[in-house]
Amino acid sequence: MTGNETGNESGNQAAQGPKHKRDLSRRKVVVAGAGALAAVGVGGAVVATASAGGTGEVADAASAKASSSTASTAEECYKLTSETTEGPYYIDADKIRQDITEDKEGIPLTLRLKVIDAESCKPVRNAAVDIWHCDALGLYSGYESLSTGGGGGAPTDAPSGTPTGEPPSGAPTDGTGGGGGGGGQHEEPTDDKRYLRGTWKTDKQGFVTFKTIFPGWYRGRCVHIHTKVHVGGEWTDGGYEGGNTCHTGQFFFDEESVLASAEVEPYSTSTTERTTLDEDTIYDQSGTQGGLLKLKYKKGDIAKGVLATLTVGVDPEATHTGTEDSVQPGASATAS
Repeated sequence: MTGNETGNESGNQAAQGPKHKRDLSRRKVVVAGAGALAAVGVGGAVVATASAGGTGEVADAASAKASSSTASTAEECYKLTSETTEGPYYIDADKIRQDITEDKEGIPLTLRLKVIDAESCKPVRNAAVDIWHCDALGLYSGYESLSTGGGGGAPTDAPSGTPTGEPPSGAPTDGTGGGGGGGGQHEEPTDDKRYLRGTWKTDKQGFVTFKTIFPGWYRGRCVHIHTKVHVGGEWTDGGYEGGNTCHTGQFFFDEESVLASAEVEPYSTSTTERTTLDEDTIYDQSGTQGGLLKLKYKKGDIAKGVLATLTVGVDPEATHTGTEDSVQPGASATAS
């Protein structure tokens, strides 16, 4: 249960037929291997952080959990996290795992989310959380032939301005079919690779942690991670079955962190024009409510790793698949 993209997302979509819909009641995650359910130990994982004042310090995932759990309830509650398009590269049968890195090179990223009921403020436990994103050069697993990648030169790192370069022949631009809630047409996978995709369940406090890399960028979209939250289903030996998708969204990275990542290999070899956070047609400019991650890393040395955290407010009784024609609550209505 994981798929893809809204910006990489598909120059070929205009020629596609009706949107690809899924019968959520029949959705099932298939575990790829016998060891797929083995938990990744994150309690002792060390990541570099930076304080607001710019001084470096080290914080592990355990301390991140403690700080998250003591955050102001008033700030976390009564805020539904913005819904966005699913994008064309979602794969609805993926690996049950926390470490989704595989052999991809890039800046280590620990993504720690807390899923709560936006009305009651209570944690949503045993939810199935999907994440998927492109690699350091803008390629999506399962869709490498459709992805807009780059290599061989420094990226455009100006904080403003519209990309000017022509995309590679046959490469998609931003085929979301509309910003915010407009769903991009689903593309069928073109290869059997599944790096930087995974599904894991929230614990009793609503937390879920993934290990991955800092995403790169591709023409037409800012740096982002896709996500889905599924509830009401059943965890079995074979994965996760049934239930409903109560949230489809994206997580975003501030410009400072993206510019810092652009100085690190392999990101620094990308020749793909970059869309900034302000220019992006999917991010609704609402900060954390719109999916803007809180990032911690050592200033001047982002290569050592990044800790990204966010509280995701959902309505467990709602259904948001990201393929709806209308703009969903909290989403941007700007056309792509």
